[in-house]
Amino acid sequence: MIDPRMTKLADVLINYSTALKPGEKILIEAIDVPPAIVTELIRTVYDAGAQPLVTIKNNEILRSLLIEASEEQIQLIADVEAKRMSEVQAYIGLRGNPNISELADVPEDRMKLYQSLWWKPVHGNIRVRKTRWVVLRWPSHSMAQGARMSTQAFEDFYFDVCTFDYRKMSAAMQPLKELMESTDRVQINGPGTELSFSIQGLPAVACDGKLNIPDGEVFTAPVRDSVNGTIQYNAPTIYQGVVHDNIHLEFENGKITNATSSDTAHLNKVLDTDEGARYVGEFALGVNPYIAEPMLDVLFDEKIGGSFHFTPGSAYEDEADNGNRSAVHWDMVMLQTPESGGGEIYFDDKLIRKDGLFVVEELKPLNPDQLKA
Repeated sequence: MIDPRMTKLADVLINYSTALKPGEKILIEAIDVPPAIVTELIRTVYDAGAQPLVTIKNNEILRSLLIEASEEQIQLIADVEAKRMSEVQAYIGLRGNPNISELADVPEDRMKLYQSLWWKPVHGNIRVRKTRWVVLRWPSHSMAQGARMSTQAFEDFYFDVCTFDYRKMSAAMQPLKELMESTDRVQINGPGTELSFSIQGLPAVACDGKLNIPDGEVFTAPVRDSVNGTIQYNAPTIYQGVVHDNIHLEFENGKITNATSSDTAHLNKVLDTDEGARYVGEFALGVNPYIAEPMLDVLFDEKIGGSFHFTPGSAYEDEADNGNRSAVHWDMVMLQTPESGGGEIYFDDKLIRKDGLFVVEELKPLNPDQLKA
C-alpha cells in the first residue's frame, strides 16, 4: 500500500512545482531513494497526460565511477546526459543520501572535472536555464542524525515541510521581493559579522516551492565588487563530503581575501577552484517556519526561518545574475535567531529584520507565527 504522504508529495511536485502539462516530457532523476516514490511520481505524470523519463543513480556507484575517471570519460557521460536533458520540459531530482560524506575521498582533480565538465553543463546550463525543475532530498538515517531526531520523528517532519502550503508562502513573499528590488545598500550585523554590499539593479527571486522542496527563501545577488567586511557563519556546512564549522570570511571590494574554518585548507582549496569562487553569487533570506535548526543538508539549511545565506561562487544565470561565474556554488548559512546570537539586517539604513523576525509591517506575514497560522 502506498503511503498517502507520498501521493500528496507527488501531487505537489507534478501539479504545482513543475506544473506539468499534457504531452510534455519530464526527467525523474532518483538517487538513493525507494522505488515507491518513483513509481508514484510515474503514475502522477501519466495522470497529467505527460511522459516520464527515469534514471536511477547511487552515490556509492558515482564515487566508484569518479575515483579513476578520465576527462574523456566524464565528457562522454556529460554529452549523453546533456542530450537527454535538452529533450525534456521539466525535471525532478530526488536525492537520497545514506552517507553525506560518500564523495569525501574522491580526488580533488576528479571532482573539479565532474563539476566543470558534467554537472555545470548538464544542470547549470541546461536544466536550470531551460526546464521547469524542482530538487528535493529524500529522508534518510543520516538526515535524521544530522537533525538530531529519531527516524520516525524526522520522517514526520519531512513530509510536513515538503507538503507545506507554498501558495500562501508565495503571496507573503511578494513584498520582500519588491523591497529587495528597490534597495541599494544592505548592511548585516551580528556576532563576528559586519558586512555591507549593494544589490542595486539586480532582480530578486521568490522561491516558493517551484524549484526546491522544501522551499522558503527570497534571493538576489550582490553587485560583484561591492562586498566589504567580515562574516562569521554559525551553521555547519558540508561541501564535497567535507564538513566545515565556524567559517569566517573577510571581503575587500567583493573578493574573499581571508578564509578560515574547522578545515581551513580544504576551504581555501575550494575557493581557489577558479577566480569566481572567491566572489559571491547569491544573497538570500530564509523564511520557512518549520525549519529551525541546521542539519548539514543545504536544501533544508538555506531555508531556515530567521537565517540568511551568502554564497561564494557562481550566480544564477538569467535570474539574479551579477555576472560572477564559477564551478563553485556554496550556500553558507548564518542564523540570526536569538538562540544563535541574533543580528540585524538593514536595507538602505532601515532596519527590516532583527533577531530573525521581520519588523517592517508589510513583511511581518513572513514571520513564523503568521505563516503557520
